Amino acid sequence: MTTPTPSASLQALHLQRCGHQSGPALSPAGQTAMLTQVQGWQVDASVPGGMLCKTFEFPDYARTLGFVNAVAWIAIEQDHHPDIAFGYNRCTVRFNTHSVGGLSVNDFICAARVDQLFA
Repeated sequence: MTTPTPSASLQALHLQRCGHQSGPALSPAGQTAMLTQVQGWQVDASVPGGMLCKTFEFPDYARTLGFVNAVAWIAIEQDHHPDIAFGYNRCTVRFNTHSVGGLSVNDFICAARVDQLFA
């Protein structure tokens, strides 16, 4: 897998095909480099291979649920499905790529698209 340059817009990139033949997950250094492109996201290193996580806050339940549904639409459209947990006024989105056993560029592309929803 290739890592986009910092000047590349993650939202404009297409997801890469992942699998055991596409190469290994991003290294910790690769994850750190990609984190510079998705503000506020963190890597949960307690999960083997890492999990890209961010919690979003909203003024009420209706807006939280609308955001959850919009994230679900992105996930379906991209065929890349995060773990989503939400409550009255917050939503936590967590990405990783099971087929590579950790984080891939796709996780960061999807994170950037989720950020675009929240903007």
